[in-house]
Amino acid sequence: MIDFVVAIPARYAASRLPGKPLRLLGGEPLVLHVARRALVAGAREVWVAADDERIAAALEGCGVRVAMTSVDHASGTDRLAECATIAGWSDDTIVVNLQGDEPFAPASGIRLVAELVRDSGAPMSTLAAPITDVEVLFDPNAVKLVTAQSGDALYFSRAPLPWPRDAFAKDRTFLPDDDVWMRHIGIYGYRAGFLRRFAAMPQGRLEKVESLEQLRVLEAGHRIAVALTPEPFPPGVDTPEDLARAEARVASRSH
Repeated sequence: MIDFVVAIPARYAASRLPGKPLRLLGGEPLVLHVARRALVAGAREVWVAADDERIAAALEGCGVRVAMTSVDHASGTDRLAECATIAGWSDDTIVVNLQGDEPFAPASGIRLVAELVRDSGAPMSTLAAPITDVEVLFDPNAVKLVTAQSGDALYFSRAPLPWPRDAFAKDRTFLPDDDVWMRHIGIYGYRAGFLRRFAAMPQGRLEKVESLEQLRVLEAGHRIAVALTPEPFPPGVDTPEDLARAEARVASRSH
């Protein structure tokens, strides 16, 4: 078993779904579902980096710890860097950043990003899934990525990537029969020392253009190891519509 911790950023004032961590899913707060996924994955410690006492109250007695972090953080990475300090993790501690809106994250995927940090030598890791639908390739909300033969990320983009020049010159309504398109899954692993360095780095030029924080790491010359997810990651919860779909999923499991 790999030794790792999970940190879950939980911001109360989410713009598209206010109070998101405490929205009920199957009669329980969303953040509690996410915390349970981390516990099932076998993490040594599970921390929720919260900015509101109501989140801490919702997690009482469930086996996770809560770090009360600043309400002024610009990103989840900044929030987790403060959590790392509060938790007192050594620089070598492997930290998995599990987003607070992933109530169905598979345990195998959570463990895999930790194993990638341990085994790849890269300071950061993440997951991807194959794209088989051309609409996903053109959706700017679905982040695409390309990798080197080593498995390290070359680039992340909201644009279609890579661009099949000859095929799309003829028809853009279907994907050519090539296994090269990947959608990024927003879960990360890193050593706690690199997490602190990441949060302290200045924003990169490409990061600002794409609004993708992970590009800061590539622009600074660091590696990000990528693996295909061993199990599907069902969609996260970012909007009221997402919450309704998640509720239907929970209800179908209970019958």
